[in-house]
Amino acid sequence: MHIRTPDLLEFALLILLGVLWGAPYVLTKISLETIPPLTLVAARVAIAAIVLWIVALAVKAKIPTQRALIPRLFIQGCIGCAVPYTLITFGQESVHSALAAILNSTGPLFVCLIYLMGKRRESQSFGRLIGIGVGLAGVVLISGASALLDLGRTTIGQLAIILATFSSAVGVIHGRRFALIAPEVAAASTLTWAAVVMIPLCFFFESPLSSKPATGAIVALLLNAIAATAIGFVIYFRLIRTIGSTSTASVGYLKPAVAVLIGCAFMGEPLTWTAIVGLAAILLGVGIIHQTDSSRSLAWFTSRIKMSIAH
Repeated sequence: MHIRTPDLLEFALLILLGVLWGAPYVLTKISLETIPPLTLVAARVAIAAIVLWIVALAVKAKIPTQRALIPRLFIQGCIGCAVPYTLITFGQESVHSALAAILNSTGPLFVCLIYLMGKRRESQSFGRLIGIGVGLAGVVLISGASALLDLGRTTIGQLAIILATFSSAVGVIHGRRFALIAPEVAAASTLTWAAVVMIPLCFFFESPLSSKPATGAIVALLLNAIAATAIGFVIYFRLIRTIGSTSTASVGYLKPAVAVLIGCAFMGEPLTWTAIVGLAAILLGVGIIHQTDSSRSLAWFTSRIKMSIAH
């Protein structure tokens, strides 16, 4: 029982991250009614960064001083936040939400392909590939297989979502460079650089100071920034170093599942048998990926700790 506890904890955190990153679909929709898209993204990452720096200082987390980390964190902020957030916002203006959910859930596939092409540290076992396939099938069931018929119709929007998903996949892999940094510090630094990029962009393309956000939009923005983004990214960086990139990327499968559950719980939408089977397939796929990934990743992280102590 003692041996299984860490895996169960990380799997629970993965589910929690799926909930936190699935909710922003609804929250963003509410905020976009009165807040311009780039302004919304900039405010989201900036507020989250401020909250996390306050937390990091409160818990007296060790803040690294190596200058070599600055460009790496800047890259992480771009590929993990600024680029995917902006591209998804742009893409969803022309792509149906069901197809967007399918395209945006292909992150584990991209992570797998990147590792296969680069022959990276995380080997892609047959069991993990099965988990990736089962999880993606679950997303298709939930979103509706008919959504795939729209492939190629709104090419630019679909390409934007695919590029956003690919960028996030690269971000998950690149995030392993910060395995020895406190998760709250890694998250705060990443979001800070994302804010540095997004704030000038929103002032250049939009007029954020002239917007008049409604109270509901502000509340949704704060929930999105604090819960989904700040807390979510702390969990994200923890999971990258404990269960690995592929398993962490599988959170993309959980996003549409959370959206379905929110729709059923708060919007009166019916829970169909297709959705139930899809939800079960997603949980099964994520469980298979996690089972085959966690032991290798924990061993890798332990070896990195030993190496750092030795040096």
